[in-house]
Amino acid sequence: MATVPRQLIWEIVKTSNCLLVKQFGRGNAKVQFSKETNNLCNLNSYNHSGFANKKTVTIQPADKEQGVVLATTKTKPKISVNKSILKKEQA
Repeated sequence: MATVPRQLIWEIVKTSNCLLVKQFGRGNAKVQFSKETNNLCNLNSYNHSGFANKKTVTIQPADKEQGVVLATTKTKPKISVNKSILKKEQA
C-alpha cells in the first residue's frame, strides 16, 4: 500500500473539513478553528492539524476525577497510541 504525503492530505482537508468551525458572523475572520481530536490549539493550520501530522498529542479528562489522559501518537513503524494517566498528587 502506498503512503500519501502529509501535504496532500492537508490540501484536501483544509477547506472541506467537517470539523471546521465557521461561526464568524460575516465570514471574513483571519483565524479559523477546527474541532479535530489531535489538535491541541484548535487552529485550522498545517502545523496544528491532527489529520496531516504524524506526531500528535491529545489531553482528555480521565474517568471519576482520576486526572487527565495524555495520549501521544507516532507512525513509525506503524500507527501507535501511547496513553498515560496524569494524577494530581495529594500532599
